[in-house]
Amino acid sequence: MSIEGHVIVVTGGTSGIGEGCTRHFAELGAKVVTSSIQQETGEALEQELRDAGHDVTFIYADMTDETQVAALVERTVDMHGRIDGACSNAGVWVEGTVEEFDDEAWDLVMGVNVRGNFLFAKHLVPVFREQGEGVLVITTSTAAYVGFPAHALYCASKSALVALIRCLTKDHAGYMRCVGICPGTIDTPMLAASAEGFDQPLEELYAEVAEKIPVKRLGQPEDVARAAAFLLSDDAGFIAGSSVFLEGGTLALPPW
Repeated sequence: MSIEGHVIVVTGGTSGIGEGCTRHFAELGAKVVTSSIQQETGEALEQELRDAGHDVTFIYADMTDETQVAALVERTVDMHGRIDGACSNAGVWVEGTVEEFDDEAWDLVMGVNVRGNFLFAKHLVPVFREQGEGVLVITTSTAAYVGFPAHALYCASKSALVALIRCLTKDHAGYMRCVGICPGTIDTPMLAASAEGFDQPLEELYAEVAEKIPVKRLGQPEDVARAAAFLLSDDAGFIAGSSVFLEGGTLALPPW
């Protein structure tokens, strides 16, 4: 398995799983273009990894803005001449049931999680078609398959991505491979945000959750990054249209 020398774009690449992917791909020798709306954080990450001898470039891009998405893809091709793979990881979460959502929450969650992926794929497809090959890995979630409490919008958005992955696989067969990753409980800032409001300290809450997971720990961004690197590599060439679960065995648990 190798992605050394591959040109890979990572969206949502400066925090949580995306940051883990940016770091891991760079350490494996890929030419990484990482993107997010965190300008200062992105520039600092770029400098840190360049100082360590890695080929990393940060580009600011709001994935809900088609002009910025198109520019991200175009600038990457201008810099490196091609795009071998992309890891679409930008995502947001808003708490609430269907009774509690409003237009603002809908536009945010569906705009980033769903429309952002549509736009990214829209501008990657012509590049992959011209090259004759390319891989798109989309980060969805076990939330696409499990009805988490007060996660209506988030779960719906992640389920939409599972369907999108299948459609991209069919519509662009022969020159683009599309695969999903479904993380479970991963130790990220988004997880910490979702735990706000509980009475107990975060460390104590995490310890209780970890004890319930069959592998007895929370996932780390590096766990997802390692799987994504494999899926982006030629060794995963027969994997397409499906989603790989990384949830520590959580889905194997009975409902009691």
